[in-house]
Amino acid sequence: METRLLIAGEQVAGEGPGLDVENPYTQTTLATVALPSSEQVDAAIGAARAAARGWGDTPAVERCELLHEVAARLRASADTLAALMTREGGKPLVENADEVGWTAAAFDYYAEMGRNFAGRVIPTIESTQLALVLKEPLGVVAAIVPWNYPLLLLAWKLAPALAAGNAVVCKPSELTPLSTLALAPCLDHLPPGVVSLLAGAGDVGEALVGDERVDGVAFTGSVQTGKRIAVRCAERVARINLEMGGKDPFIVCADVADGIEVAAKGGAWAAFLNAGQVCTSAERFYVMSEVYDDFVREFVDYTGSLVLGDPLEPGTDLGPMVSARQREKVAAQVDAAVAAGAERLTGGDDGGQRTGHFYAPTVITGAPAQTDLLREETFGPVAPIVPVASLDEAIALANSTRFGLGANVYTRDLETVVRCMREIKAGTVWFNDPLTDNDAGPFGGYKQSGLGRELGQEGLEAFQETKHVHIETKIAAKSWWYPYGATA
Repeated sequence: METRLLIAGEQVAGEGPGLDVENPYTQTTLATVALPSSEQVDAAIGAARAAARGWGDTPAVERCELLHEVAARLRASADTLAALMTREGGKPLVENADEVGWTAAAFDYYAEMGRNFAGRVIPTIESTQLALVLKEPLGVVAAIVPWNYPLLLLAWKLAPALAAGNAVVCKPSELTPLSTLALAPCLDHLPPGVVSLLAGAGDVGEALVGDERVDGVAFTGSVQTGKRIAVRCAERVARINLEMGGKDPFIVCADVADGIEVAAKGGAWAAFLNAGQVCTSAERFYVMSEVYDDFVREFVDYTGSLVLGDPLEPGTDLGPMVSARQREKVAAQVDAAVAAGAERLTGGDDGGQRTGHFYAPTVITGAPAQTDLLREETFGPVAPIVPVASLDEAIALANSTRFGLGANVYTRDLETVVRCMREIKAGTVWFNDPLTDNDAGPFGGYKQSGLGRELGQEGLEAFQETKHVHIETKIAAKSWWYPYGATA
């Protein structure tokens, strides 16, 4: 299939080397993308710089209409985009169809948010004055996006950045560039240069992050890469918004004994969605001892019912992982835990699949607390389950890692809800309803899970500068000016 970049409003062939994009199910080359040359990356940034002023000056109501049109075009292209994401990423088609819908919803949300919020009037210190707080665009934003939700996580950056009046240069993951490049027809009604779509790996990202003409960087990805971006941006004091993953806990309280089957099903979905390749995947289960055995039994039984296979087939629950490298990382973490004394109750193999980077959903018990399986991000379909004696112990363990992105709790007790809400150090805490996003609810993490927030009003303000304007309507000398002796 032919692939082209979007630079300065034109779809152009890349002038750099070719990048093979693998179908993780068939393990064949899906397409070869010609990457941008350094001159083309420079041109994309230059086009964004040139377009930023005019786009920022465009009335918000006009930007609103244009962003709603993006959403409409996304919905009209949903089948094509979902199938392409499935082929390049391995996520089941039903999940990718949902992703396109969520992506469109994000553009609709920020279309309205962008025309509804431009600052505020604040009280003055004298009656002859007017005081304003204005929200203005940063200018040019680089959006660097991972492979697991290539369109949705782009929309969480692109939609608010555009609504705020910025021009944006987008770089998808080198594993899943095709669906991002396929967005060009959904964006060609925007002024040239307002959005550019590139492809490439770390070299393109480095060029964007280090360029003085880029005013802000929005990134989702690994802690290691996020730290490098933070350092580069700090050197030139550029704005950053970083979401760097998690190691989310999932607490099951004894008071849900009569709903343990539902808690197990919710936990399995939270652990295995997109083959566990979700930044908010449930990766540590802390279950009260009173319901531990029942929960493990229900969880293992339900896990055994899940269907692995061709992600384009409607009956498939889990597709392959995105790459051999990702699968090997997960397998190594599980094998190390088993070698340290953990027991693998199910999974840990290819699930009987003849092709594809499959890792069957895996349930682990008895993992030592200091193994990577309970400390470091797994990003795969693995659920380690740990018994706990009390809520105090569960909360302490939930807070015991360097991450703080999300957390899940199953309970019927209001006091437990309030304690967990206040004491768990995470950007989102879900009670009895795992991993449910809300465009109006800010998303981001504590500790090394990131800086800043996406979604909600906070997600818009991430791409805005704040200016205080003080207006005195009466031109007259002030009593507190020099000479001080005159007022002594």
